[in-house]
Amino acid sequence: MSDFQYHIFSPYRVCPLGAHVDHQHGLVTGFAIDKGVDLWFNIREDSLVQLSSRTFEGDVAFHVNTPSQVREHHWGDYARGAKYALRKRFELTKGMEGIIQGSLPVGGLSSSAAVLVAYVMALAKANDITLQPFEVVKIASEAEREYIGLNNGLLDQACIALGRKDGLLFLDCDSNEYRIIKRHPEMPPFELGIFFSGLTRSLVNSDYNLRVSECKTAAWNMLAYTDQPLKTFDKTFLRDIPKTTFEKTRIAMPARFARRAEHFYSEYRRVRQGVTAWETGNLKLFGKLSFDSCESSIHNYECGSPELIAIYEIMRQLPGVYGGRFSGAGFKGACIALVDPDHKAEIEQKLTEQYLAQFPEYEKTFQVFWVKPDNGARFV
Repeated sequence: MSDFQYHIFSPYRVCPLGAHVDHQHGLVTGFAIDKGVDLWFNIREDSLVQLSSRTFEGDVAFHVNTPSQVREHHWGDYARGAKYALRKRFELTKGMEGIIQGSLPVGGLSSSAAVLVAYVMALAKANDITLQPFEVVKIASEAEREYIGLNNGLLDQACIALGRKDGLLFLDCDSNEYRIIKRHPEMPPFELGIFFSGLTRSLVNSDYNLRVSECKTAAWNMLAYTDQPLKTFDKTFLRDIPKTTFEKTRIAMPARFARRAEHFYSEYRRVRQGVTAWETGNLKLFGKLSFDSCESSIHNYECGSPELIAIYEIMRQLPGVYGGRFSGAGFKGACIALVDPDHKAEIEQKLTEQYLAQFPEYEKTFQVFWVKPDNGARFV
C-alpha cells in the first residue's frame, strides 16, 4: 500500500492454556501468530479519522477531539473505542486516514482485540503519544470493556501486544506481571493448526458475559457461606478466594456455579503445570494439559458448539497432535492445536474428512490454516 506512510501489523492470538480465567484474575498463556490485521494510514493535520476496510462494508468517519457517541454496532466502533479510551488519558488533536484488512476469518482468534491494538497504536502515533506495550494492552482492553461492552480480561490484548515468536507469554491477570518463557532448546518443533468450524455466526448470542457473572456469583456464594464480607460485583474475583474455601462450600452452592469455580481452580493448576512443562521442553505434557483444559471448558465451563466439540474430539485421536482446545470464548469459531509439522498433511486430510462427514453443511466454509508464533503488534 505505497500511498500510505505508516503500516501497523497487529497479530491474532491463540491461548493454549488458561481458558476463560483472565476475567477472574487467573493465570494465562498465549502466542501472537503470523496472521493478523494490517492497518495502513497517513496522519492528517485536522481531527478527522477516515477509515475503510477490505473485510467489511462501508466507511467510517469521526473526529478525535469530540466525545465518543454511543456504539453504532458497526466495525467502526473499534476505532471509536480506541479514541474513547485514549481520550480519557490524553488530548487528541490529529486524525488519520487509512485502510484496514484482516487475514483470516473472524472468530476465535481475537480479531477485535487485534484491531483495537492497531487503532490505539495508530492514534497514539498521530498525536505524538509514546506508549509502552503494556499501556497499549490496558488502553485497548478498556476500550473493549467500556465501549464495546465485552467484559474481558487482559489476555487477548497482552498476547497481541507482547507476544514473541521464540517464546510463550505467561501472564498473571491479578498482578499484571508477565514474562516470555523462551523455547527450550530440546523442545521438538511445532506449528499451530487453526481449524475453523465453518459456523460463521453463533446461532445463540454468545454467553460470554453471562459466564463472567456466573463466576462472580460462585465467588459471592463462597464468601457468603463462610461469613466473609462481600465486595461489589465488579470487585469480586475467584482469584481472591482460596481453593480450600471452595472445597468447603462447593456442595452448598448450585451445581452450575460450582462447575464454573471448578474450571477456574483446575485451570489455575493446569497453567502452573503447563509453564513448568514448557520450561523443561516437555511439549507432550504441555499438549495434554491443553486437551484437559478443553475437557473442562466443555464440562465445567459449558461452552462449545456441537461443531467445535466434534473438531476437538477428532483432533484428539490424530497422530502428530500434541494438544489443543477451543480458541476464544468457545461459542463459535475455531479450535487450535499444537502439531508436529511432519503430520500436517495427514491431520488436515483426516480432520476435514471426519468433520464434514458429521457436518456436510459446512463444506464451503470449513477451513484449516497453519500458523507459527510471531512477535507482537508493531510498525512494519
